[in-house]
Amino acid sequence: MGLDVPAPEILRARADALRAARGWLWDQGFIEIEAPALVRSPALEEHLEALPAGGAFLHTSPEFALKRVLASGLGRVFAITPCFRGEEWGPNHSVEFTMLEWYRIGTGHEGILEDCEALVGAAAAALGQRLPPFERLAYAEAFRRHAGAEPPEDPVEADRLWVNDVEPRLLAPTFILDYPADRCAFASVRGAYAERFELYWGGLELANAFTELLSPDELRARFAHNNAARIAAGRAPYPVDERLVRAIGQHPRAGGIALGVDRLIMRLVGASDIRDVRVLG
Repeated sequence: MGLDVPAPEILRARADALRAARGWLWDQGFIEIEAPALVRSPALEEHLEALPAGGAFLHTSPEFALKRVLASGLGRVFAITPCFRGEEWGPNHSVEFTMLEWYRIGTGHEGILEDCEALVGAAAAALGQRLPPFERLAYAEAFRRHAGAEPPEDPVEADRLWVNDVEPRLLAPTFILDYPADRCAFASVRGAYAERFELYWGGLELANAFTELLSPDELRARFAHNNAARIAAGRAPYPVDERLVRAIGQHPRAGGIALGVDRLIMRLVGASDIRDVRVLG
């Protein structure tokens, strides 16, 4: 039987990349927060399936906790933490995985984009790699360039075309921008567009970032909308975290990002399966 442990050189590379990422964040004035793994409300997004645990949930990300800390008065915060999501299968997914999230006031997704490129570059440099400048591509242009079509109005068809025709062709490190306003999650909306981006590399989504929503009423409406969608799909609705709703109304303009650590390591070491870059339970 195997040990379910990556090769020593991969574990060393993972440690070096994480040390560099942490160092970059500390150098930029971010404070590391220990986010709770057991939470009252696990997610906003209707498609995320949280794991129940002892009358609560295992968190799907440290997002809710970090936003409450942001509202408490710390202007730059981050967490590197195990996260848990059910119904996650395949070489790019794991029920347990590691997430790096950071948030800072005084900027939107544009500033977080610059952070992201610098942090990923620092992690690569720690492994002796130098990445090319990251590409920037609008969501609609990605469809035109890689699928030969405009984005479909039907969200199910748009997702199918994205996963099958667009995503696999995003090989260079690429920021996807100008998402439609109806694909906003926690992002602020400006006209027809959500203020957000995603980072792709080697056909794999690594990060998702927003100009953070500032309206408690809008957040409550999004919880209601997504819970209605969960109920319609035969899934249980998630509790609304009232502390988060209050926090959204207490901090100024801010940007935030969630970056999948395991997926970043996969790209840095050339692994094709997430199980090759993390110790398995």
